[in-house]
Amino acid sequence: MRIPRPRSLAGQLFAMQVVLVAVIVAGCAAFTYVSDRAQAEETATRQATATATAVAKSPAVIEAARSDNPTVALQPYTEELRKESGVNFVVIMAPDGTRWTHPEGTEIGRTYLGTIGPALKGRTYGETHLGTLGRSVRVVTPVRDPEDGGRITGLVSAGITIERISAQLRQQVAALLGVASGALALGGLGTYVINARLRRHTHGMNAAELSHMHDYHQAALHAVREGLLMLDSRQRIALINDGGRELLGLGDDAVGRPVAEMDLPKPLTAALLAAEPRVDEVHLTADRVIVVNSRPVSTGKQRGTVVTLRDHTELQALSGELDSERGFTQALRSQAHEAANRLHTVVSLIELGRSDEAVEFATAELELAQALTDQVVDAVGEPVLAALLLGKAAQANERGVALVLDEDSRIDDGLLPRTLPARDLVTIFGNLIDNAVDAAQGSDGARVTVTARTEDDELLVRVSDTGPGVDPASADAVFARGWSTKSPGRGIGLALVRQAVHRGGGAVVLADGADGGADFTVRLPLRAAAEVRA
Repeated sequence: MRIPRPRSLAGQLFAMQVVLVAVIVAGCAAFTYVSDRAQAEETATRQATATATAVAKSPAVIEAARSDNPTVALQPYTEELRKESGVNFVVIMAPDGTRWTHPEGTEIGRTYLGTIGPALKGRTYGETHLGTLGRSVRVVTPVRDPEDGGRITGLVSAGITIERISAQLRQQVAALLGVASGALALGGLGTYVINARLRRHTHGMNAAELSHMHDYHQAALHAVREGLLMLDSRQRIALINDGGRELLGLGDDAVGRPVAEMDLPKPLTAALLAAEPRVDEVHLTADRVIVVNSRPVSTGKQRGTVVTLRDHTELQALSGELDSERGFTQALRSQAHEAANRLHTVVSLIELGRSDEAVEFATAELELAQALTDQVVDAVGEPVLAALLLGKAAQANERGVALVLDEDSRIDDGLLPRTLPARDLVTIFGNLIDNAVDAAQGSDGARVTVTARTEDDELLVRVSDTGPGVDPASADAVFARGWSTKSPGRGIGLALVRQAVHRGGGAVVLADGADGGADFTVRLPLRAAAEVRA
């Protein structure tokens, strides 16, 4: 009896790979189908939530909710929005559930079919419910009137029908089956060709696995949103992903270049080249705030370094806004404290029978406070800047520093371009004024002078103080992160100012002030800010 000859290694690998490809494709297809079904409803919920919350915050919707007949203004608006946003319905209703709008005109005025209790309590609520258009994934969110203390004046519901979701899922399933079949066929053919070549040239080495590993490596590298940077033993870039190029502002030719020759801030370059690990170090580039982590790769001797980069620009900006809000709160507290003292003085004068002196004192204090408010409001039409200056003035006054707005200051409302966001203005004004107040505090005639005006298509901002000034040798270093005359851990304010000015395409200059202190001058283009940044 003849014993069958064992299948060759290439043949065994071929059979195993064909089975493996078939199992993977079938498993992925099944998993994708199950996950797509859940994700389809989740996506529909997110889409409905985004639409409903956007409608609820629309000034036009808030205004219409105050009117006697909201349907006249809202029905055309919701129908147009429904067609553009891809949802099946956008229904705006009264707090009692009476519909103001509906895709079917006959349903207007009837009661909404769904749960509105959580929305009446201020929550955005999602559910799957049977309505007039059939079962649908829907979201209900409240409409709040900011002029009425945030009172709920209406509700907005947006939703997508299960029928539409199922239709989309059927299309995805059909495409999935086609892709799975094609993947199985191509996988079998490719495996055969590779193993035939393997039989002739590699003597059993499986090149397919290496090829697949390389593909997955590239896909994972570019799919990671964080920056990934790998340096070789000569401190050259061996590998960098798309996130790393974006965060560091590098081009496609970055691979192979030494880090030391790149135009990066010196502290950041030092962190990238450090031989010891770095953990969650914050560094500033021209446009971003990034967090750096690095770890050397070594096997007896150092072979290179792996660096990860995370973008914290938005987080830092939000932190700055939070600091500004805290400043406003402290300013209100200061004003309340001063008002209470003045009121006690007036009451005491009245109790002593000196009513004329009480009137004179109250009138003088009111005129003094109103004079500063009138000056700021008249000169600065931009509401964010006006509020910021008034708040900083109250804070400075509490610390014994007079905040003076130069007579030449003038910024009309609507003059600043959209390329110059209010967030950057708060960063620039807030940090410069805070530093000036700190420097002027305790000096003779402690004063901070602010100039804000437009000239020759530029926004000019100048903040000077009566403090001790800045050493000319440190004029360039003051804008670097970590430079500070205060306690350790400070020194990021001026760095953020320079970053915000750079984003606006402007320049910031430090000079000696007329009052003996520091004088910071910022110039930002108004009309050509976008072109300068580009």
